[in-house]
Amino acid sequence: MCGIFAVIGSREVSSLLIDGLRKLEYRGYDSAGIATIENLNNDQIGQLNVKKSKGKLKNLSNLIKQNTPKGHVGVGHTRWATHGKPDEINAHPHLDSSGQIAVVQNGIIENYRDLARDLKLKGIKFTSETDTEIIPHLIGLEIENSLANGLSQNEQTLLRAVQKVVTLLEGTYAIAVIWSKAPNALVVASGHAPLVLGFGEGEFFCASDTPALVGFTRTFLPLRDHEIALLTPLGIELYDDDGNRQHRAPSLLEGTELFADKRNFRHFMLKEIYEQPETAQLWIDRFLPIDLPSQNSVALPISKSILDKIEQIQILACGTSRHAGMVGAYLLEQFAGIPTKVYFASEFRYAPPPLSPNTLTIGVSQSGETADTLAALRMEKERRDSIDDDNFSFHQLGIINRVESSLGRELDNVIDIGSGIEIGVAATKTFLGQMLAFYGLTLLFASHRQSRTPQEILNLSNDLKLIPKQLTDLIKKHDSVSKEIAHMFVETKDVIFLGRGINYPIALEGALKLKEISYIHAQGYPAGELKHGPIALLDQHVPVVSIAIPGVVYEKVLSNSQEAKARDARLIGVSTYGPESDIFDELFTIPDVSEWVSPLLTVVPLQLFSYHIAAHKGLDVDQPRNLAKSVTVE
Repeated sequence: MCGIFAVIGSREVSSLLIDGLRKLEYRGYDSAGIATIENLNNDQIGQLNVKKSKGKLKNLSNLIKQNTPKGHVGVGHTRWATHGKPDEINAHPHLDSSGQIAVVQNGIIENYRDLARDLKLKGIKFTSETDTEIIPHLIGLEIENSLANGLSQNEQTLLRAVQKVVTLLEGTYAIAVIWSKAPNALVVASGHAPLVLGFGEGEFFCASDTPALVGFTRTFLPLRDHEIALLTPLGIELYDDDGNRQHRAPSLLEGTELFADKRNFRHFMLKEIYEQPETAQLWIDRFLPIDLPSQNSVALPISKSILDKIEQIQILACGTSRHAGMVGAYLLEQFAGIPTKVYFASEFRYAPPPLSPNTLTIGVSQSGETADTLAALRMEKERRDSIDDDNFSFHQLGIINRVESSLGRELDNVIDIGSGIEIGVAATKTFLGQMLAFYGLTLLFASHRQSRTPQEILNLSNDLKLIPKQLTDLIKKHDSVSKEIAHMFVETKDVIFLGRGINYPIALEGALKLKEISYIHAQGYPAGELKHGPIALLDQHVPVVSIAIPGVVYEKVLSNSQEAKARDARLIGVSTYGPESDIFDELFTIPDVSEWVSPLLTVVPLQLFSYHIAAHKGLDVDQPRNLAKSVTVE
């Protein structure tokens, strides 16, 4: 969730650190800081300079402009608070007692209380409320022991100290460390948290995510779990957790999707909503091309050996990704005829279902770095690997937007939704991309299992091919409609969203979007559940948003909506236009489409509705308070 960017080379690094951190702002943060080492004595000793600020990165940038820290090596950090309030004291970097070692960290050290208690018994005084501060203190003590035993004061001393300290840490971490007495060294380490190395011309980098490297280098190497690297102006040395030197070839960043440009849009979120027709068209061009052989329903990279053995599917995801998984589960069960269940990834680790054979586990994460989802997938693999039975077939599949992510590297089977970089914290086009991935899987399984006729499969495929044009018209129409009515809901405190069947997950997603960016409490319910409790909340101050699409539950949803209107609730409909639409006080119309593909359209008015309310309130739409784009802590 935090952003790390560090660099060592021949240039002054303060401005480079700010530039790198700026490219990580999309991850969400509440404070920022940098530390550099100004070389004072012929490469033998330096002075550590630290600048930190609360709030947005521009605050730190302005602070640095007033008094720019010098140095050719430095670490930078944007923090999303986990331990301690989001203030300057708790902002990274954190220092040891001598003020000579600076550390930035992403992740959570789960045994920090025990380690902190031991450090306090040794006379160490803490200045922050963070778990991170134990790390520089531990490194400082390890270096003191090394120097006392006659070791030289150099970069190898720092490397060995970090190697020993990380063995004490439990939990997740990605760290970058500098020491003023080794001004030509930068040591980084990863333990279940993402960190990538960048290879430039005469300088080297590390970052939490590849977008931070854009503009500096296109050559990168992800750290594997429990690897440690020593970066100097001469190059990079890579070690495993046993201290063995590693040799791997770096990769090249591909494409232009890592460059974020707001163009003429007020916010990235609005731009990304407008990019959804392109997302859909790119998906169709890749997976439903016009030259697709007639015997294939979809061009997904899933082997026949997997399809032959799978009897059930379990989906692990969080937040918006989970809502996409719920749409997918409905499609896979009701259209393709394969039993499917969706789990909260954060709960799955601690209450997994009994093991059963011939299971496909799907992890869904737009970033590919979601800690809960990664941990759940790893645990499930360990459980399955412990069974010595060749007939106990098990496969894992990732649905992600970043193939170079941790999830992409760990799984053999991956569907890249190809939505391009998404800056807005509240997911929009990646949600569409995730749903489309499940439509592809549905076509694949339905064809392979022959659970639907060839004509039914062709109809669904043809309906999907119409989606890009329908999205274009829908966005243009409801952008203006939502903007016109947003002012009516600025003072609203609570909103209820209703949906049934395949559109129940869209009700949940609509409520989540409203909560995320407008800070209005909202809750999604299956429409039939309204009368079983939530109806007690309704009056003229609690609007109800009802998703009513012609299909198997259409009349039922309209009846549920009438129940809300009878309690004086303002009724907002997402529906096709017809005689029945008179019951709605406000109506977001969508085209008359098959109920199967309707979620791809019904979500759009709800995204725009939430966006315009938040924009009208003057809120930070792209970086809502307390939220992060890439949730890398459990």
